[in-house]
Amino acid sequence: MASVTLSNVSKSYGAFEVIDNLNLTVDDGAFTVFVGPSGCGKSTLLRMIAGLEPLTKGDLIIDGKRVNDADPIERGVAMVFQNYALYPHMSVEQNIGFSLRMAGLSKPDIEARVAAAAQTLQIEPLLKRKPAQLSGGQRQRVAIGRAIVRDPEVFLFDEPLSNLDAELRVSMRVEIAKLHNKLGSTMIYVTHDQTEAMTLADKIVVMRDGKIAQSGTPDELYDNPDNLFVAGFIGSPRMNFLRAELTQGSLKLPSGAVLTAAGLADAGDVLVGLRPEHFVLEGGDASLMVKVDVVENLGGTRYLYGTTGSGETLVVEVRDRPGIKAGDNVQVGINAARSMVFAASGQRLRPGH
Repeated sequence: MASVTLSNVSKSYGAFEVIDNLNLTVDDGAFTVFVGPSGCGKSTLLRMIAGLEPLTKGDLIIDGKRVNDADPIERGVAMVFQNYALYPHMSVEQNIGFSLRMAGLSKPDIEARVAAAAQTLQIEPLLKRKPAQLSGGQRQRVAIGRAIVRDPEVFLFDEPLSNLDAELRVSMRVEIAKLHNKLGSTMIYVTHDQTEAMTLADKIVVMRDGKIAQSGTPDELYDNPDNLFVAGFIGSPRMNFLRAELTQGSLKLPSGAVLTAAGLADAGDVLVGLRPEHFVLEGGDASLMVKVDVVENLGGTRYLYGTTGSGETLVVEVRDRPGIKAGDNVQVGINAARSMVFAASGQRLRPGH
């Protein structure tokens, strides 16, 4: 295991800057997820750690050693790609052991490492098969096994589940989490899927335009986002945002509803953020009338997709109210204590600041 530190790291392609003066520490043994929209720089950052892309500026330190100029094989990392990249003419056993054969290990050592990896991933019955005889999930296990046998200091995953169907993605998320618990290795995982990030991570690093928008535990980012981007990106369904005017300690919504905003300085036009589960159908500090457009029925939970009288869209989570249907008008209550306020700049407004 090893920690990974990026100090004032930048990456440019000519005049185009992909990573901008980034500082980050990945703790020894932690499962850290880089998440963000396409083009935010997360995969480039992972490739820089792997040694597949050179740094333009800054330092990369793995296990206390500066590795800017080290070859990928010297960094103690192993990477699992989005594309499984298995050799079609080789068996599973041969694919997993390929890097060990190239490194000149003895046949007994290779067989022992391959057997141990296969046992960890529960793919022992597949060792004699060719990749074409495997499902997508089985191929991904083989790709992970190829990384495990190298006994790396750091595992790097570049959107490894994006080629799988929805059911397999869920089961493989669980398997990767179990693998981390068993191995205790440092893992860095890149995805655009915030559900994967919330499920797997000890620490999430939300990236935007080559910079870190915020980092923290899944709960910290969900419950206490620093800015509008993180608030809207983390959470499914996403956070609702309502226009409001912040004056004299009150938030005045276009509907006429008023919420108290104790401790917040006047800021004019703002956005009020509310998670779907933070609305109530009875009570609340203020209320809105919502016309229901669609009801998403997930069994014990339903999501109402609707529109307020002022034309703003809302998603409201409800439980134990099976009678609500599209076309209904539903009054929903707002709990002021669960609301978040964001300035026009996108930054979170907090009491006393």
